[in-house]
Amino acid sequence: MISKLLVRDDAPVPVDVVDGRSRAVVDAVLPIVDGGRFAVKRTVGESVCVTAHVFTDGHDVPRVMLQWWKDGDERSHEVPMKLRYNDEWHAEFTPPVVGRYRYTVVAWVDAFESWRHELVRRIDADDIRIAARTGAMEISATAERAKGEDRDTLAQWARSLEEGATHGAMDVAALKALALDDEFAALAARHPDRHLESRFAAEIPLVADRERARFSTWYELFPRSASSAPGAHGTFRDVEERLPLIASMGFDVLYMPPIHPIGRIQRKGRNNTLTPEPGDVGSPWAIGAAEGGHKAILPELGTPEDFRRLVTAASRMGIDVAMDIAFQCAPDHPYVKEHPTWFRWRPDGTVQYAENPPKKYQDIYPFHFESADWQCLWSELKSVFDHWIAQGVTVFRVDNPHTKSFAFWEWVITEVKREHPEVIFLAEAFTRPKVMHRLAKLGYTQSYTYFTWRNSKEELTEYFTQLNEAPGREYFRPNVWPNTPDILHAALQTGEEPVFRARLVLAATLAANYGMYGPAFELLEHLPRGPSSEEYLDSEKYQLRHWDWDADAGLRPFITRINQIRRANDALQWDHSLRFLDIGNDQLIAYMKTSPDESRAVVTVVNLDPHHTQIGWLHLDPDLIGVARDRSFQMHDLLTDQRFVWQGTHHYIEIDPQRMPAHVMAVRRRLRDERDFDYYA
Repeated sequence: MISKLLVRDDAPVPVDVVDGRSRAVVDAVLPIVDGGRFAVKRTVGESVCVTAHVFTDGHDVPRVMLQWWKDGDERSHEVPMKLRYNDEWHAEFTPPVVGRYRYTVVAWVDAFESWRHELVRRIDADDIRIAARTGAMEISATAERAKGEDRDTLAQWARSLEEGATHGAMDVAALKALALDDEFAALAARHPDRHLESRFAAEIPLVADRERARFSTWYELFPRSASSAPGAHGTFRDVEERLPLIASMGFDVLYMPPIHPIGRIQRKGRNNTLTPEPGDVGSPWAIGAAEGGHKAILPELGTPEDFRRLVTAASRMGIDVAMDIAFQCAPDHPYVKEHPTWFRWRPDGTVQYAENPPKKYQDIYPFHFESADWQCLWSELKSVFDHWIAQGVTVFRVDNPHTKSFAFWEWVITEVKREHPEVIFLAEAFTRPKVMHRLAKLGYTQSYTYFTWRNSKEELTEYFTQLNEAPGREYFRPNVWPNTPDILHAALQTGEEPVFRARLVLAATLAANYGMYGPAFELLEHLPRGPSSEEYLDSEKYQLRHWDWDADAGLRPFITRINQIRRANDALQWDHSLRFLDIGNDQLIAYMKTSPDESRAVVTVVNLDPHHTQIGWLHLDPDLIGVARDRSFQMHDLLTDQRFVWQGTHHYIEIDPQRMPAHVMAVRRRLRDERDFDYYA
């Protein structure tokens, strides 16, 4: 901006202005997060649809361009924006590779196009001749900006208009047709006068992640419980033996709780007791002991070589191994002695352990992010990410990030993704909505949600509608879990299979990213530690567990089918096409999703009542699925392979939860006029 003085009779007034002749106004560019303070999020290959309000004074025509570039690029890309209605302009671009990008909108008053726009409406012969001469002057100026053949063609066009208008060599109709020639106009448009261009106030940041940030299926297991031998401590080799089962079930992220040495001081016993018995293994989240801290591995699990071998084996099966990052320490973590200023010390000379009243975590010391030595603390914590990335890890589930410094997260995520843009961060933050959204703005790729506590139709509809509304949808990617090691919701504590099945279907079809804590979920683990508790009885947070690893055990075949459906139907691999449908029964929830090009649709109906058959009339407007109202279409239930022929807007639904608690139906449109259902696809 150029500082100038506007001189008045009374006194000069300093004003910061751009060139006052720049008349195009560029406003309300979307998507944008907090005025460009934080990045919009997309994945590679996912289009960014940009809108802007652009106009100018009077009746002149603005020309509008979307500019975008990858950080570090020397030149930007430009996409012409198109006017839709009410001065709202639209364009889109698609980030080709992972990384950080920026985009903005520029506009200028297009003198040439404004001239053409006015000429179209002129009917008086003298007006047309004068306008043609004016256009010749504009086209001559355009020719001066061009080179080579374009320059010669434009100059000749200008001369023809001038001669035709001045000497009467052309009749008015022919002159107007020449002036409005579309091919010449397209040539002129390649050489605009942009010296009075206006630019949107912000260069909007964008992060493009890999596809797994948008669509992922997580499976959590404790490696120490992966052994097939009862009572034996599991190892990375045992986990490696589980990979074929996990892959066959359709999971592409294997998340393991912390794998580091576990503190011995204040170690918790079974069921979170303060008096451990000999042989109690403690909580993996109490990180650090004599063997090392956040960069070390619990010896019972194996060696660093064993871990790298597991990561490589998983990668060959299309599975990312997700590390748990819990920035906290057991009392005997080496950091406590080596860097005492990194912790809060109480007046009695002890370190303040973690608390979330009434919960107490005597075996965990939180870091003091206001330490005078904060820069060294930040640097060391970043080195933890660097260490595990060097071992092949590119997905991190971060424990309780809302209890750490926001400034730290913004810095460390930005730095890590600058060096390794493929890295994915999942925020385990079951906390207040604004805090969860702030973490997402700061850079977290995905976030846990309140899905576990949203069980009624009203709760689910309201919550998932919010998740898919702007502006949150531009930066907050939900990852929904029906259970976690910390959360056994009361709905699951009955152990009823229809409840588990229904919650699974909801998680897998409402959100593109979902996960489960297994094998507890598929084996219908449901006993709480006590009344009103959401903790598992005999939780493997504090002890070894022995699980049935048979491929057909519990809900594994059903989970496999659900995940097959997700992979085969791209409508379920995106969040923002979600639309809830009216079905006239509070025990039935219905919704649909469509593919990005809207050519494919999946309709899901779930019975929320685990005990009784529920019926309803589903309202599905054929227009939503691209079917004419007088044409039939087929609904293919992907869970049971049943097929139903529907026509019109209202359709009878009946779901017996004891047989199958849901329909997950792909819309099959008729390809030909024949009645044979083989022609549906």
